[in-house]
Amino acid sequence: MSETMEEERAKPRPADDVAREVDLPWCQPKPGHEDVRAPDLIREIMAHPNYLQADEDVDFLNRDEMRGPRLQLDYQKAETLLREQGIAHSIVVFGGTRIPEPQAAREKLADMEARSAADPSNDDLTRRVEIARRIVAKSRYYDVARAFGQIVGAREGTHGNRLVIVTGGGPGMMEAANRGAHDAGARTVGLNITLPHEQFPNPYITPGLCFRFRYFALRKLHFLMRARALVVFPGGYGTLDELFETLTLIQTRKIRPLPVILVGRDYWSRVFDPDFLVEEGVIDPEDRDLFWYAETADEIWEDIGRWYAQFGRNIDEPMGGDDEDFISRCRA
Repeated sequence: MSETMEEERAKPRPADDVAREVDLPWCQPKPGHEDVRAPDLIREIMAHPNYLQADEDVDFLNRDEMRGPRLQLDYQKAETLLREQGIAHSIVVFGGTRIPEPQAAREKLADMEARSAADPSNDDLTRRVEIARRIVAKSRYYDVARAFGQIVGAREGTHGNRLVIVTGGGPGMMEAANRGAHDAGARTVGLNITLPHEQFPNPYITPGLCFRFRYFALRKLHFLMRARALVVFPGGYGTLDELFETLTLIQTRKIRPLPVILVGRDYWSRVFDPDFLVEEGVIDPEDRDLFWYAETADEIWEDIGRWYAQFGRNIDEPMGGDDEDFISRCRA
């Protein structure tokens, strides 16, 4: 055999990624014929929850001291998948979950009126009828939110799927906005939250773009990371929470200003009085101008466009720098 052939034989082939010719010693459990107790002892060891790999051990991940990793996961999953889907800019829509589409509101009112008529001395039923009537009156906003979602959805379909409707993923006003975008054939995002009472997503969110958060704080972060406008319909505590937090971030310039539009002046003028806050000296006059009112879907969209036109930009253009990242928008 030549010296060249000897050298080639001495050079090994690359090892297989997984397979081996000879199993390693730990690939088989200690046999029972060596120690009759061994099989039971091994099963006991491997059945113990502490033997689970860390990222598969849900009980461990739920421990108090694992809150840091959970916060990171809550942020990172949605961020990674939204980036993969090319979701760059959003219009965030908030609003009450208790305001259904008009037909459903009318049906509930009719039911309450019938029950009250059968028991006219029941003051609770009388009160619930009055509330149901007010819900019917507000249900017109469902149609406004749906029409607005259609406007944004039509634009999203012609601009590379970069501008999308984002809601909290629930019923009512959020459902309406998602539904409008869905009607237009556009993708639309829902950010659900894990609650003690199970929350179902509304059916008009794009599959794969509905995310469920453990922490309100991380959900709030994702609402604003890509936001180009905030549109707020009549709602309750949750709606007020998101509205006032956003106004505070803009007031303090923790984030760059963005359009904040309250839909339904009659409703919002009773919910809070910014003029009173100015008169009392607890906010400045300029803080009163961080939002305005609108009534129709077209008015909302035109107002957003006008706001951006004052800066010589379109709504889906970057605001400067790496503005697609909320952190870079912060005045840190």
